[in-house]
Amino acid sequence: MKAMTISNIGGYDAFNLTEQPMPELQLGHMIVEVKATSVNPLDTMLRSVQTPWSENLPSILHGDVAGVVTAVCDSISNFKVGDEVYGCAGGIAGINGALADYMLVDANLMAHKPTSLTMKQAAALPLVSITAWEALCEKMDIKAGDNLLVHGATGGVGHIAVQLGKHLGATVTTTTRSKNEAVAKTLNADNVVNVEKQNVAEYVAQYTDGHGFDAIFDTIAGENIQRSFEAVKFNGRVATTLPIADPLQIALKGLSFHSVLMLIPMIENINRARHGKILAAVAELVDQGEITPLIDESEFTIWQVAEAHAHLEAGKAVGKVVLTHD
Repeated sequence: MKAMTISNIGGYDAFNLTEQPMPELQLGHMIVEVKATSVNPLDTMLRSVQTPWSENLPSILHGDVAGVVTAVCDSISNFKVGDEVYGCAGGIAGINGALADYMLVDANLMAHKPTSLTMKQAAALPLVSITAWEALCEKMDIKAGDNLLVHGATGGVGHIAVQLGKHLGATVTTTTRSKNEAVAKTLNADNVVNVEKQNVAEYVAQYTDGHGFDAIFDTIAGENIQRSFEAVKFNGRVATTLPIADPLQIALKGLSFHSVLMLIPMIENINRARHGKILAAVAELVDQGEITPLIDESEFTIWQVAEAHAHLEAGKAVGKVVLTHD
């Protein structure tokens, strides 16, 4: 089969089109014919810089996949050949990913694709929807009536978190910049803050009467995490997907702080079936019209993965960059 492989960590020229052996079926696994995959910041990091997982990096990257089951282990009863599925099931920790004609996947990490979506749309969802679900449903336990702030309205995780927060019954405020403000307003948030026009004190006063938000999901982090600590109420909740440099404000405001790393079940082989259940629940919400993936307008195939990575890293994308299998 054809695959885009990497032999070293580096620039866009790290990718090479190669011939690889077909994956062999394993216990508890399926073989999926790849129809689409999406680019996550994790994928660009794994390609370009040393990470905690670099020593066991597979030759085929990209975890998100949407495709058609072509072979199923006899021990699996909930999937069959011909099923359309989606999931985040490789591209890290020695597990080959989706930049290939076929991908071996652990069935526990997969779910049936939302019937209302194309393969391209479905491939945008796995990593970001699991991340948003873990942050809002499991870590911060968002409930009806919560005043929730989501930083990064049109990012991969952010746009799903806005919609999921609304589904959970929260009042959702989200932040964006001028160039993406119009798109951000299509996500059904109660309030859209343009951070180029309002500072933290101003939108905290406007949308929380100066008390601060009950919960904040910061999908940007870095320097932005200090804005989250400023905007959250005393004894409030903050979640983020990236490391933070200074935890002092967590203590000074009595915060409940949550780090979200959706990779743990896949990397550590801990309760992988939970990811399949989350994706099944997300598929139901999608088919009910509660969640819609935001897809960047770019058109790339998986054989153009270098160009797709460059597009994302240049900050040109609005929503998820998705690669299709031609």
